[in-house]
Amino acid sequence: MKKNAQGERLVRCPQCGGDSVFAPSNKWRPFCSERCRQIDLGAWASESFRVPAAPPQDPDEMLGTDGGEPLRH
Repeated sequence: MKKNAQGERLVRCPQCGGDSVFAPSNKWRPFCSERCRQIDLGAWASESFRVPAAPPQDPDEMLGTDGGEPLRH
């Protein structure tokens, strides 16, 4: 495990890949800077990052709201 001169743990910044201090002294952790944190937040806000939707597990959920035609994906 990498550490800095103060003995704090260093991790890879998820945005830029540089070293980031993973300790209470870094208010942007796990990011290395406010800039990297803002870039990541902007990507989520613009929906560049998405959590994939899981397909329904129950076959009845595949039907439309009126119980008729199946939903098309």
